[in-house]
Amino acid sequence: MAELLFETYGVPSIAFGVDAAFSYLYNQQLGICDKDGLAICPGFTASHVIPFIDGEPVYKGCCRTNIGGYHVTDSLKQLLSLKYPHHMARFTWEKVEDLKMEHCYIASDYALEAQLFQKGTKEAEEKTRCWQLPWIPPPTEEPPSEEEIARKAAIKEKQGQRLREMAEAKRSSRINELENEVRGLEFLLHQLVQVAEDDIPSFLSETGYISKQEIESALTKATQSLRKAKGEPKDEQAENEDHADAINEKFHLINVPDDVLSPEQLKEKRRQLFLKTTSEGRQRAKQKRYEIELERERRNQLDEERRMENPELYLEELRVKYKELSEKVEQRKRLKTNGGHTNGHNVSGGVGRGERLNAAQRERMRLLTTAAFDRGKGEDTFGARDEDWQLYKLMSKDNNDEDDEGPDEDEAELVRLSSRLQDIDPTFVPKSDVQTTEMPKFRPLTKEDFQIVMGVERFRCPEILFHPNWIGVDQTGLDEMTGVSLRRLPSYSDDIAERLTNSILITGGSCLFPGIRERLEAGIRMIRPCGSPIRVVRALDPILDAWRGASVYAAASQFTTQTFSRLDYYEKGEDWLRRYQLRYSL
Repeated sequence: MAELLFETYGVPSIAFGVDAAFSYLYNQQLGICDKDGLAICPGFTASHVIPFIDGEPVYKGCCRTNIGGYHVTDSLKQLLSLKYPHHMARFTWEKVEDLKMEHCYIASDYALEAQLFQKGTKEAEEKTRCWQLPWIPPPTEEPPSEEEIARKAAIKEKQGQRLREMAEAKRSSRINELENEVRGLEFLLHQLVQVAEDDIPSFLSETGYISKQEIESALTKATQSLRKAKGEPKDEQAENEDHADAINEKFHLINVPDDVLSPEQLKEKRRQLFLKTTSEGRQRAKQKRYEIELERERRNQLDEERRMENPELYLEELRVKYKELSEKVEQRKRLKTNGGHTNGHNVSGGVGRGERLNAAQRERMRLLTTAAFDRGKGEDTFGARDEDWQLYKLMSKDNNDEDDEGPDEDEAELVRLSSRLQDIDPTFVPKSDVQTTEMPKFRPLTKEDFQIVMGVERFRCPEILFHPNWIGVDQTGLDEMTGVSLRRLPSYSDDIAERLTNSILITGGSCLFPGIRERLEAGIRMIRPCGSPIRVVRALDPILDAWRGASVYAAASQFTTQTFSRLDYYEKGEDWLRRYQLRYSL
């Protein structure tokens, strides 16, 4: 600092002093403290205890701890951020500093104060502070009046009528288009009959169709669409006959012998055979689904008749059946997961892959692992003979016989019973395993969601001035620093210690916490002999008294004799500056 001031800025002379010493001397002139005493200065990043004898600071007896107001603010900021993570952006350093200076205090007994908030007493509620963040209540929607409801109903009815008219107009237009198409196709077929056989290809090329069958197929489709548009009932027999005729026309090479077909036609025949088999399979599956649906409707009708005869007995039987079926499904799921162990544990404490396999799967595993060594020679000759490949057919058969492939009938029945019980029993609650997962419901934000409540944080954060180990700083607190400073005095005696503890001045920004003077006095009394005089006073202005003391010192006439000039700096060097000490008594 001296090098910077002298060589860069050309300062003629400087003097170095300690802020706590200037504050103590200023308050001594005001009669607040004596010439012999202690200055305790909890500052921003560090705290000091400086003893004074005959108005001069004894720096050999001073004590320093790296704890100050910065750490208190940082601790409060972390606690609030953990408590209210959704409002972390609100906890700026300046705002937390204001909250600290406005609401924090030093508890006379930390344990008793914490018990008050733990029990939730009335005194704790009175000491709790609340900071209301900006919040705008959501607009409340008033229920519509009867006139508004009637007006909306009329508008809705008018819109519905308009949509119905549009649908009817579209339906009429569609019917006209289909009728014209049917008449055109019928006229085209009538003309095709009158055309000579040699002129048929040229006639069809003009119409855009390839063959007579294509025209008939288009006529059939148009006729069906016209019936559907008019809402006429379906003629199932005619529809089935038309479908059969369409299939025969589409797959016309299937019934033709192979010896009369060319190679291209044989290839086309195989393709038609494959397509016909697939189409018939889809039709059978569709018919099966239709039969299942009819069976379900029949069962529902029978259940409804039974329910109308005796509702209470029917409901009880349905509940018993649901309970038995749900237990059966759960038992089967446990068996699938744990194999033969129904409790879900095996000898080794876990569930292995072998236990998760059913009987058919375990049998396939055994066949695969032993097939190569079944011949007794220990040689891997599997696959050398055609009979070996029959193993895969056996495995495929077992795979088709498994009960875990395809839809589970019991689970489907369980879902049906659950739906039935929900319809007839309002108090029925299905189990979680068959119940659909619902999205969590979010409640609207209220005024309380934007409140920052400060309870134990008010006295917990400043407590680190007396217990720095709470934030990982292995040093002493403010009260213990007093005893350390007294023991470091070169001329320590009980008389000097009593004189010093009788005039203890606290200065610095962190001594503005309410209750710090009483807490310091109680802490120092515990480390001093019984009956020792202890008096703790606060500086007149803990923040600005250091500046006022330095200004009074600089205004004295003898101040120039205590400065360190530029000439001294160049002649004596930095080593002399290290031994330099300002004399505060002028």
